[in-house]
Amino acid sequence: MGEMTAIAISQPGGPEVLVPVRLPVPVPGPGQLLVRVGAAGVNRPDVLQRKGAYPPPAGAPATPGLEIAGEVTGLGPGVRRYEVGDRVCALVPGGGYAEYAVVHEDNALPLPPGFSMEEAAAVPETFFTVWTNVFDRGRLKEGETLLVHGGSSGIGTTAIMLAKALGSTVVTTAGSPEKCRACRELGADLAIDYRTEDFVSAMKAANLEADVILDMVGGDYVARNFKVAALNGRIVNIAFQKGSTVEIDLMPIMLKRLALTGSTLRPRSVAEKAEIARALEETVWPLFAAGRCRPVIYRSFALKDAAAAHVLMESGEHIGKIVLKG
Repeated sequence: MGEMTAIAISQPGGPEVLVPVRLPVPVPGPGQLLVRVGAAGVNRPDVLQRKGAYPPPAGAPATPGLEIAGEVTGLGPGVRRYEVGDRVCALVPGGGYAEYAVVHEDNALPLPPGFSMEEAAAVPETFFTVWTNVFDRGRLKEGETLLVHGGSSGIGTTAIMLAKALGSTVVTTAGSPEKCRACRELGADLAIDYRTEDFVSAMKAANLEADVILDMVGGDYVARNFKVAALNGRIVNIAFQKGSTVEIDLMPIMLKRLALTGSTLRPRSVAEKAEIARALEETVWPLFAAGRCRPVIYRSFALKDAAAAHVLMESGEHIGKIVLKG
């Protein structure tokens, strides 16, 4: 099949350890597609993997990258839905930072109508994550209130747009007036600058309680989430930027009948991810087609400049998604 350029992690460390290398083009196995990558999304799990803190699951490529968009150029045995030449976006367990990647066809979706490759590559990791955590585990319903921490991130911007499109009130925290303004422009009803305001006080002043909380922060946010949660509230942790070890009073869980849960996406099976893909195609793809939802792209980099993309990711300056162009 020949060779391709991919980004390797030369050793655990800073962004500079991301280096272009030549690797064999992968061969699609049963039910898999070979995709010429037009663009790949950059996500915080990629940063953790680069630092040596998030090894790829068994059988996944060592190359980082969890989401891609591109053109199908090869088919493994038994592929039913797609043909060579189809344009898809896909959730992959690794290997996205490369010119070619393989993915099981059940974890791929048709390129949303009117989307560029960069926009489509910004969809899978964030929309799969938001769907499975906010709408599946969190059971957010129309008319309820969602609190999402880190609203200007790729996950945050996605959660705001999707929750608003499906009929919820949205409260978010973000780290600057500019980021709060961007969150409001995406539809957030209340955006709280966590550097200057306490989100507990701000929500109480607005007479708002959260039915569902999507938290990527952890640390002291855990106990504070209990304070703003509504009766029968659901709190979903998907990351711990302030740490996962906390000492808390569990009494509010009992008194408010709260549910505290969490999940990771990458280690899940092809079949589990396929269920999320079907839900997205049924519920979210029509929102894309109607122009009611579109990923926010902050900046694109060439594949060879993956290290610069990681510098930006770790700076926290971005609003929305960072993407590598094939």
